[in-house]
Amino acid sequence: MRPIIYSDAPPPPAPSFLRHPYSLDEFSTVSREQEDLALQFKLQRQQLDDFHQNFWFDSNTRFEAAKQAILAGLPPSASPLDEEKVLSDFYTQWYIQEAHRTDAYTKEWRRRNFALIKLSFRVQIQQFAKAVTDFLPFKK
Repeated sequence: MRPIIYSDAPPPPAPSFLRHPYSLDEFSTVSREQEDLALQFKLQRQQLDDFHQNFWFDSNTRFEAAKQAILAGLPPSASPLDEEKVLSDFYTQWYIQEAHRTDAYTKEWRRRNFALIKLSFRVQIQQFAKAVTDFLPFKK
């Protein structure tokens, strides 16, 4: 699997050798709560992607190792039909063996994904509310 590249990744931190006489947070037009929620969303999204990547990387690695072990156990005189039979049995056994683990992963992935969707919705509502209040002529 390929790594995920986000279009809205946070910018790299400013070099520490740059000194500024004022706290740049004083001039922020985005509230601290909005920044925190957006950052929480980005972190949870990355954690979900890491969870997904790690599960399938581990699963695929173990699958390929087990498959190679099965194939290595075949005698050199085995016919292609014998190989297909052994692989068919292996695939069936692998599916049965991994069903519980895959079901647990799927349940956890769905739970995390739904929480991420809710958080994304909250971030979008906040951004919409800010856009509306910025647009309105009667600001405080």
